[in-house]
Amino acid sequence: MRLRYIELFHAVLSTGSLTGAANLLNISQPAASKALQQAENHLGFPLFSRVRGRLQPTQQALLMRHHIDRIMREMYDLQRLSANITRPESHPLRVTCTPTMAQMLVPDAIARLGKVYPGTIVELYTQHSAAMCESLMLRESDIGLTLQDMSHHGLLEQPLCGGNVMVIAPPGWWSARELDKPLPIAALAGQPMIGITVADALGNMLQGHLAKVDPAPRINVWVQTYQLACALVARGGGLALVDPFTARCSKEPVQMRPLKLQLDVTLRAVYRPDSPLNGVQTRFLDYVHEFAQGLLTAAST
Repeated sequence: MRLRYIELFHAVLSTGSLTGAANLLNISQPAASKALQQAENHLGFPLFSRVRGRLQPTQQALLMRHHIDRIMREMYDLQRLSANITRPESHPLRVTCTPTMAQMLVPDAIARLGKVYPGTIVELYTQHSAAMCESLMLRESDIGLTLQDMSHHGLLEQPLCGGNVMVIAPPGWWSARELDKPLPIAALAGQPMIGITVADALGNMLQGHLAKVDPAPRINVWVQTYQLACALVARGGGLALVDPFTARCSKEPVQMRPLKLQLDVTLRAVYRPDSPLNGVQTRFLDYVHEFAQGLLTAAST
């Protein structure tokens, strides 16, 4: 199968006719018809049969379809790469981050970056840490923003800023005087709480500390994201332990206090060791650091 045959085959599959395929490939209909005939003669079997005025793939063609689709996807990726390779500021900024980071910090940083590098193409994905690591190692993204230590996966880490684990509560739960004081973890004994089932290092540490509280907090609802915990807390569901960025970025009307526990949460940028950061990526991380630090500083004053 020559490349021009592959392109024509894919175009006919996409449009269902030689005329549509010719228009898609910007060639004449007779040229498309001739190329299809040459492809079938070269292969030794028909690729399409005409059914009610449309071209339908034969059984042999269907066996090839998966491989043809994969080749075309790789061709599109190659076209995107070649289109962005001429100017450094046009290299795609491919970022994967947790849902919390995608709510506020990353959009603000991307908006600021666009003013300095207006031609930058950005691809943003939201993933939890396990999927984020896989995305980076498979080169589907270049930078990850996470609250987890991922150095053991062979990735390089760059700490951006850190803060305290926060306890969030429904409106009016604490007095104004209490809001300025860190909350001892023992104060959670017997309290109604929203459980977090996040299977990562932070979630496991929080659950480990809660398991030592006696009597144990009363947990009737378990959730997988810190954002959902915020929403339930705001509606009177009880208390919850969340990272400082979720607490500060949430638009839910919750109260918050730092947890009096030696357990800091660090926002990290992670990337592959064989892919050093370029100027655009470095500038982006500078903006993320600036907005994250500003968010935590403003909250503490």
